[in-house]
Amino acid sequence: MGGRVVVVGSANVDVVVEVPHHPRDGETVLGGDVRRTPGGKGANQAVAATRGGGAETTFVGAVGRDESAELLLSSLERAAVRTDLVDRVDAATGTALITVAPDGGNAIAVAPGANSHVRVDAARSARIAEADVVLLQLEIPVDVVRSAAAAKRPDGRVVLNAAPSRRLPAGVWSLVDILVVNETEAADLAGGLPGPTTTGTGLDDTTVDPAALVEALLDRVPAVVVTLGAEGSLVAERGKRPLAIPALPVRAVDTTGAGDTYCGVLAAALSRGASLDDAARLATAAGALAVTCPGAQDAIPTAADVAALAAGSTTATGRTNRHP
Repeated sequence: MGGRVVVVGSANVDVVVEVPHHPRDGETVLGGDVRRTPGGKGANQAVAATRGGGAETTFVGAVGRDESAELLLSSLERAAVRTDLVDRVDAATGTALITVAPDGGNAIAVAPGANSHVRVDAARSARIAEADVVLLQLEIPVDVVRSAAAAKRPDGRVVLNAAPSRRLPAGVWSLVDILVVNETEAADLAGGLPGPTTTGTGLDDTTVDPAALVEALLDRVPAVVVTLGAEGSLVAERGKRPLAIPALPVRAVDTTGAGDTYCGVLAAALSRGASLDDAARLATAAGALAVTCPGAQDAIPTAADVAALAAGSTTATGRTNRHP
């Protein structure tokens, strides 16, 4: 173990159905059996930081008083994530409804439930202040994201995975050290897509260039990672030339939670003092391994497997240390 990470975010039970294709508007599709598995961007990232990244990790979140809460807490505790700051509230535990297509692609609708009640009080602020890295996402209220980011210690770092895409107030932008987004989220935040989220940055609305998106976002945050799916990722810091990190070739079974695995392992590596470039290389290996198995938390690899793949000593289909 090395480094301390606090993840403030969502916890959902994933209700998953494999389908021949994602339903179109008004269409009913017959799928396979229903699977209920632990998920939620925050909980996924906490498991990834611990199991896939080897960091001492606390999860700050909220769940209900129902059976779904027990499933989520058991998964977190099995991964050695600290859960003493998870609230039990009088609301249904968050639920994500997920369809998975034969190519591994997914479509997701989330009912936040208890995630709307996540809070940052004195005890949670104190734990955040002990962390090397604070990892945040946007499946919880933006005011909570702001409070969590503001509670970091002076030499700590805030990593924001700005997903799902939503508008961010200036009070959040100023607290972010590293922004992690996919191409669509980057375009939304930088104003690179047509429509109501366009902010007039001068970017071409018909061809979204990842390098241009990064340049625009670096006006707001010190560092940006844009994940590009099969194209890999683009890592950029102010004053440095952007680095393109290629994706690792894999046979995708289920992409659910792969981005969360990436973020959790990235945060864990940063908490141990790794450079952003090196942390992104490890995160790329972790994300590649995650898509080779079904599920979100169930598919998160061990730190040993991540390190082996990143070092080129194994393949994405040859995991050496599956978790219990």
